[in-house]
Amino acid sequence: MDLGQSPTTPTTGTTTGTDRSGPSARHDVIRVVGARVNNLRDVTVEIPKRRLTVFTGVSGSGKSSLVFDTVAAESQRLINETYSAFLQGFMPTLARPDVDVLEGLTTAIIVDQKRMGADPRSTVGTATDANAMLRILFSRLGEPHIGPAQAYSFNVASISGAGAVTTSRGGQTVKERRSFSVTGGMCPRCEGRGAVNDVDLTQLYDAERSLGDGALTIPGYSMDGWYGRIFAGAGFDLDKPIRDYTERELDRLLHAEPTKIKVEGINLTFEGLLPRLRKSVLSKDVDALQPHVRAFVERAVRFSTCPECDGTRLTEAARSSKVAGLSIADACAMQISDLASWVRGLHDPSVAPLIEALGGTLDSFAEIGLGYLSLHRPAGTLSGGEAQRTKMVRHLGSALTDVTYVFDEPTTGLHPHDIQRMNGLLLRLRDKGNTVLVVEHKPETIVVADHVVDLGPGAGTAGGEVCFEGTVAGLRASGTVTGRHLEDRARLKPSTRTPTGALEIRGASEHNLRDVDVDVPLGVLVVVTGVAGSGKSSLVHSSLRGRDGVVVVDQTPVRGSRRSNPATYTGVLEPIRKAFAKANGVKPALFSANSEGACPSCNGAGVVYADLAMMAGVATTCEVCEGRRFSDDVLAHTFGGRDISEVLAMPVAEAAAFFAEGDARLPAAQKVLGHLVDVGLGYVGLGQPLTTLSGGECQRLKLATHLGDRGGVVVLDEPTTGLHLADVEQLLALLDRLVDGGKSLVVIEHHQAVMAHADWLVDLGPGAGHDGGRVVFEGTPADLVRSRSTTTAEHLAAYVAG
Repeated sequence: MDLGQSPTTPTTGTTTGTDRSGPSARHDVIRVVGARVNNLRDVTVEIPKRRLTVFTGVSGSGKSSLVFDTVAAESQRLINETYSAFLQGFMPTLARPDVDVLEGLTTAIIVDQKRMGADPRSTVGTATDANAMLRILFSRLGEPHIGPAQAYSFNVASISGAGAVTTSRGGQTVKERRSFSVTGGMCPRCEGRGAVNDVDLTQLYDAERSLGDGALTIPGYSMDGWYGRIFAGAGFDLDKPIRDYTERELDRLLHAEPTKIKVEGINLTFEGLLPRLRKSVLSKDVDALQPHVRAFVERAVRFSTCPECDGTRLTEAARSSKVAGLSIADACAMQISDLASWVRGLHDPSVAPLIEALGGTLDSFAEIGLGYLSLHRPAGTLSGGEAQRTKMVRHLGSALTDVTYVFDEPTTGLHPHDIQRMNGLLLRLRDKGNTVLVVEHKPETIVVADHVVDLGPGAGTAGGEVCFEGTVAGLRASGTVTGRHLEDRARLKPSTRTPTGALEIRGASEHNLRDVDVDVPLGVLVVVTGVAGSGKSSLVHSSLRGRDGVVVVDQTPVRGSRRSNPATYTGVLEPIRKAFAKANGVKPALFSANSEGACPSCNGAGVVYADLAMMAGVATTCEVCEGRRFSDDVLAHTFGGRDISEVLAMPVAEAAAFFAEGDARLPAAQKVLGHLVDVGLGYVGLGQPLTTLSGGECQRLKLATHLGDRGGVVVLDEPTTGLHLADVEQLLALLDRLVDGGKSLVVIEHHQAVMAHADWLVDLGPGAGHDGGRVVFEGTPADLVRSRSTTTAEHLAAYVAG
């Protein structure tokens, strides 16, 4: 197939709705009429079934609102309603999207970029069916035989017990002794986590102080609240310095098992500091903790590989049972592409179907570009793109047809070399008779679409309309922002900056890195490239994160509640509140929806939520404040002619202009808002909940908070994620301003425009997994193009030549 042409008929030979007539024709399209979700403006569109449809448009134009929040959300809601009320009570409740008509829906399977659970026991193997099948295989063929499949699971602990059991049979009470035992594979020392932690007690308390004087240095342990009452109720003297505790008192403070106590007539539980810390904090993924708690953990806790299981998470018995010379721990530690070869080498008729199914699953990993992973890789360490592709593994071999697959930028994290493979997978799903909907910015994927829906023309309130609908050829000639930029190509820079120094990396061996030595130039734009799994993130994050003066801006979600927004996260709300307070002669706390100024009816939420159990909860706009979140007396105060709710409702770009001049001139706020505009977030609402931002938007929000910093090294992880073709040019200009302002930039990136714009490239490879982990090129982009020595070089040369 010529990638420059839009295919009109998939290989299945099915026809589009426009080729058919009669009553059944309307069932060949998904018909959306009057969609108003988020910023959509009464959008009406017909999406052809059994086709690959790509949704394009600038960031914030409404693509996700139409695809995920309208089409996919309603499909899932209707499916959930087919289950019994009992089951619905355990499922997430979904409200009907704000749309007039939705017809022709089929079952939607969403494959998004949401990170997988941060549970320390969740791995690539447990997140798919691979580990389950591998455990069954070892339970059938393993020598020595140690028990059923659960004996090989690090999520199942070995337990046993015995005692008297009383039962009633035929009207008679029978008392008998029974015993039970469960053989699990969980290492008893690390409880299946593969790592143990040692707590530095000096970081938990100040021995010179008493409890009442704030001796405990653990976040949240204030003696002004319930903790003070609990410790007093447990018999501790709050005025006695900890250095004066007896050995027994100190042991009880640190190690006491949960004990029921009564404080002021209320039943409470007292527990030692260490067991409580292990349950509340240390059982969670460190990266998922709030920043101040994570800082405490990194300061107070030393993590090390479990000495009993050597990080395998499994008991000695589970590790001793082997198949063809390998234990299940050995198998899970292998690169998946190698494990697939090992499985294919097993020949036992008694488990032939199992071997075939396991081999197919492992082959799917390699087919989707994840063959470099291992099954024991923690799921929380996967990037958004890797997590999305891992979810795809479940669907590649599925026998289901006439399903709607919904993808959110499936090329994220993929080298240009791997994008064609992803395109092939999307087309394969379509050719099995499925409807494939893709939200995408990469032109390499847009051009293989059967149908394109382009939204815009702008972002936020300036978007939400269908600007074009049709073929790729039609998009090119349409004159829309996407159409004009579809053939964009960056040129190599005529000259590059001169480094001012270098950051030395020596002996890097994290994951697949092979004792890498490299000097990262300072004072310039450095781009680290390589195919997915070549070791880019391992090199940059393991070697640079944590160094003095290095700020890492990645795509991990911004921590915050539904009440958090860009105004609170960036701190711009503080000068705004003070300006309102000064102009009206009142307290700043009045202008916080989380404090004194909150509407008393909805407590500053703007909505009143009614929980209807298994049915979709109803969130109704607060009748008292009409969704503005503040009480009437607060809204009576204005600054520059606007009340606080009107200011928070503004898009960032509008707010930046508002605070730039006139009576509302506020340089402190305008400067921060200008940074948000610079990173391409001008369309985001100042009071928009952080929970609604994408990974790319979160990264740019975090970057904006560092734009005012002087000097230093900033690490960016794929900053083009979620950016439209038209926005990449703006990003390149921002990167130039940062470097010219004295910063050193290290950017992990696959986008050829960013590679071409770099002052220095570090290319890793040559392949992925154990085929990568080496620096295969260092130099300028022009040198790389001339060399044609690596996969990246070939694709960059073709890009700049085009």
